[in-house]
Amino acid sequence: MEKRKNLAVVCLTAAFLLGFLLWGLCKPDDTVSVSERRKLAQKPELTLSSVLRGEFMTKFETYTLDQFPLRDSFRRLKAVTLLDVLQEKDNNGIYLADGYAAKLDPSIDEASVQHAADRFQLVYDRYLAGTDAKAFAAVIPDKNAFLARQNGYPAYDPADLSALLAQSMPYASMIDLTPALSQDSYYHTDLHWRQEALLPVARTLAEALGVTLTEDYETITADQPFYGVYCGQSALPLKPEPLRYLTNDTLRGCTVYDYETGSELPVYDLQQLAGEDAYAVFLSGSKALLTITNPAAKTDRELVVFRDSFASSLTPLLAGAYAKITLVDIRYLQPERLGTWLTFDTQDVLFLYSAPVLNSSETIR
Repeated sequence: MEKRKNLAVVCLTAAFLLGFLLWGLCKPDDTVSVSERRKLAQKPELTLSSVLRGEFMTKFETYTLDQFPLRDSFRRLKAVTLLDVLQEKDNNGIYLADGYAAKLDPSIDEASVQHAADRFQLVYDRYLAGTDAKAFAAVIPDKNAFLARQNGYPAYDPADLSALLAQSMPYASMIDLTPALSQDSYYHTDLHWRQEALLPVARTLAEALGVTLTEDYETITADQPFYGVYCGQSALPLKPEPLRYLTNDTLRGCTVYDYETGSELPVYDLQQLAGEDAYAVFLSGSKALLTITNPAAKTDRELVVFRDSFASSLTPLLAGAYAKITLVDIRYLQPERLGTWLTFDTQDVLFLYSAPVLNSSETIR
């Protein structure tokens, strides 16, 4: 009886493994993971040199993991088991607290912050020094600043990161955004902040920059539900949330020029709402160099913002105070090339970066 039981277990296990092996071999390879918003590994080419160098097996292992049948279902089962059954505190570095999903970022990487400061210094030395341009800087706190310690998770103080950056940016006036924010300023399922909650931030920046914001806005709620980046990264069944954007006659009259494609874009690219990342509705997502022109401006002042993706949703709220706002993302554009398109003289210049980017700044060129 015991032998039959053991034999049955072995046979069932073998059938399970063989079944998934055949399934994996027969099913077409997926090109992207919608939930994780990334490309999946494809079958590597088998060559003698790749085998001898050990590259083939490394790439093949990644390929089989990415293309495993029911991969998303198994990822979700693992996440639910870890958090709900085994009572682990996080999964893939992502934790849940007060109805929010957030990614652990417990300590400041001083070398990373210094790398970012060095690249900003290059921009200042090459383009701003000796001009009448006024430089400002602001760090956008991570969601962890309002969520982590209060719920027993490790986190650094965003004021410490700002102070560290300020030491290397004596040419820029630092602007503290933390008092204008709370955990409610951020999406539940994404790392970004919610535009409809950013008017206090916009007023804080406007006051420091010496401009006045008097605009009223209409709040539009997108028809499609918003699934933030942590929905896929956590592999947890997180509920979607609404995505809202603010508009008015001034923004409807603004034009946005994309230097990369030589084309005009809308301030809010509504087609992106049905895409993989609905947050790209704000200024069409990741763009190296954009200029927002406000034909209704009552001033000739210009603003240049060196930024990451957080600025995409904030910058439109400053458009009413400027004739022109140029957004520069030096993660995609080497600062040495910037002089091809921009001349600095009397603009306001704002270095506006989120704490997660500064704390992992290898993407800043």
